[in-house]
Amino acid sequence: MQSKCAPDNYRIPCSRASKTSGTTLSAQLPNMPLKLAIFAGLLSFIALAGCGGATTNKSFTIEVVPSSISIVPGGPAQTLVVSSSPLNGFAESVSVTLSALPSGVTASPSTLSLAPGALGQITISASTSAKAGSATITVTGTAGTLSKTATSALTVTAPPPPLTTATLSAYFFDFGDNLVNNSVTKTVAVVTNTGASTLTMSPVLSGDPSYTIVADQSCGASLDPSASCNMVVQYNPTVASAPKSQDAILNMGFGGVTASTVQTMAVTGSSAALSAGTVTATKNPQVALYTMTLPFSGNMTVKFGTTSSYGLSTWSRSTDSAGGQVSIFVAGMKASTTYHMAATIQFSNGVTVTDADHTFTTGAAPSYQGLNLALTVTATAGLTPQPGLELLNPLAGIVITDLEGNPLWTYANPGITTYNYIQGVKMLDNGDILMAIGPGSNVPLNGPLSSNAFVEIREVNLGGDTVREITINDLNDELKTASCAECHVTLQTFHHDITPLPNGHWLVLANALMNLSSSTTPALTNAPAQAVLGDVIVDLDENLRPVWAWNQFNHLDVNRHPMQFPDWTHSNAVVYSPDDGNILVSIRHQHWVIKVDYANGSGTGKVLWRLGQAGDITLKGGTDPTDWQYAQHAPSFFTQNTSGVFSVGMMDNGDNRLFAKGVSCGTAGAPTCNYTTVIAYEIDENAKTATIKFHQIQPDNLYAFWGGNAEQLANGDVEYDLCGLTSQSVVNEVTQEANPQTVWSMTVTNTNFYRAFRIPSMYPGVQW
Repeated sequence: MQSKCAPDNYRIPCSRASKTSGTTLSAQLPNMPLKLAIFAGLLSFIALAGCGGATTNKSFTIEVVPSSISIVPGGPAQTLVVSSSPLNGFAESVSVTLSALPSGVTASPSTLSLAPGALGQITISASTSAKAGSATITVTGTAGTLSKTATSALTVTAPPPPLTTATLSAYFFDFGDNLVNNSVTKTVAVVTNTGASTLTMSPVLSGDPSYTIVADQSCGASLDPSASCNMVVQYNPTVASAPKSQDAILNMGFGGVTASTVQTMAVTGSSAALSAGTVTATKNPQVALYTMTLPFSGNMTVKFGTTSSYGLSTWSRSTDSAGGQVSIFVAGMKASTTYHMAATIQFSNGVTVTDADHTFTTGAAPSYQGLNLALTVTATAGLTPQPGLELLNPLAGIVITDLEGNPLWTYANPGITTYNYIQGVKMLDNGDILMAIGPGSNVPLNGPLSSNAFVEIREVNLGGDTVREITINDLNDELKTASCAECHVTLQTFHHDITPLPNGHWLVLANALMNLSSSTTPALTNAPAQAVLGDVIVDLDENLRPVWAWNQFNHLDVNRHPMQFPDWTHSNAVVYSPDDGNILVSIRHQHWVIKVDYANGSGTGKVLWRLGQAGDITLKGGTDPTDWQYAQHAPSFFTQNTSGVFSVGMMDNGDNRLFAKGVSCGTAGAPTCNYTTVIAYEIDENAKTATIKFHQIQPDNLYAFWGGNAEQLANGDVEYDLCGLTSQSVVNEVTQEANPQTVWSMTVTNTNFYRAFRIPSMYPGVQW
């Protein structure tokens, strides 16, 4: 009887069945759906059972699909399908377990029980703590003593970093103006990681090659959450671009950020070449003019000295426009000496550059009449004088020296000294020098002024050029049409002093004649009529036009004339009081310093008080009348405050000094009738008292009967000028104490210093 392996329509040749019985399910039908593959396997088993007869080697196989899986820590799980195929009539259940799972990776379920020919699923998942790496999962099937295995490759992959956010503090940075071959380094932006994950960066600059990233000062490759870092860029142009700009783009190359994150910024700047400065001579042989044209706005200072180490410095001058020219007078140099000088320019954007070194050789000091001074300077060992220069005002002109007595700057009287004096010299805030030029103040009593007289107020620069001036005739013409109350007066001459004000006005001191008769003026009992000389103060505005005037004939009693009448008042100083806007006036021939209601040009001119013998201030700390000032010159404030309770000092020349009744000065054993002192009072305006705070009485041989001044220096010492010592003057700096010590002294022979001042340097606000 013929046996059949299977129904005809399912018959598989025995030869084929025997060949396929040892192959895997997935290999036979790689593209067949799993259930069909299992069914085909069963058919194969049936075919084998009917084609070779029964066998006693019962067994099974284990297979796992897929052969490899990849999972992400904390991500979705993956499934392994395990199948068990029986062999030779195997009919037992197979227990399936997994092994070799890496840390953090779990299987669910951990075991399976498969019936012959059945399949099961195991879910493989990785916790967030699982580490990235590769492993092999071993699937073991066990039935009795039989054990079969299969494997699947496992890959644990690191999750992609979560997206973060970042900000740039700026999207545009302007380096401003720069110079060719000048390096400027700036922080152009701050990067902040505003997200919760690490920010990666790969910054790149593109565009003009003048810009480079300063890597060691800038952000690195990554930035922690909530942290910030700087992006620092260097701008070092090698070619000029102005007026065009040089531009670049900084791309931060952020990684792991949202698509909307802005990560680029524009960088710009402009560059120009700086031309070397020029140094030229001026009218003054000891002054050079240093000039530079600045391509951008900025300021310039000149350093100078006898070596390239310099040591001295001018002040700063500036230009607000590109291509602006800046010129500085370099003054304060000794005669016939070679100096080195170089300008330092600081541009408005902070760029600083120094010009090349220049040399300049000064000329010999001018041989001006009366300015060839024989100076002797002494200093006391162990005592330090106030640093600076000495501004000396002989009537023949102006001389500025260092503290060793070396002349550094001179200005000569423009005319014949016999007919002209230079007086009231002041340094202005703009660096120029202001002066009054005219004959002696009492000359108008003797008839018309000489045609050789220069009667004017003049402002000159350090180069010796006249900047502006006004003559007495010009001012008289202005006074004719001026609207101020006391302006309608004819002036005779400028004299003694001129006071610049903070608002740019000048208070000029002049005088006027008034013909008085004995019928109206009891002082003129011996003369039916007489020309009396009194003083007038005129306020000139910035355009040198009169806006206020004060005429002493309107405010003082002409019948009071302690000395040298009809040169009635002979005022010699006008001092501005910043605290209340009023003025002090020193009236030599009245022995008074008075305060006048000026009120910054709106005052009535009323005399507020009179300091001195027979005035309305009570003397304290001294003997009245002897210790008042007499024929004084040039008061000045010794305190910062100038009203209420304050101090004022002056040169007390001592002419016509008064003594108490019964004291016969000049006799044996009696005091000298005329002696000079330097005095400082503390004035209480409300109590109307003056307390002597400093009082240095000079010996008889230093009786200075005219001129001079006294100032408190920045170090607290007092400097004073004993002007009228016959044909010489002595300038002393002394300590301000009961027994003053002489710190520094200068003596000049064959001339007189009308005034002498310690100034910081040739430049306002610069201390040498």
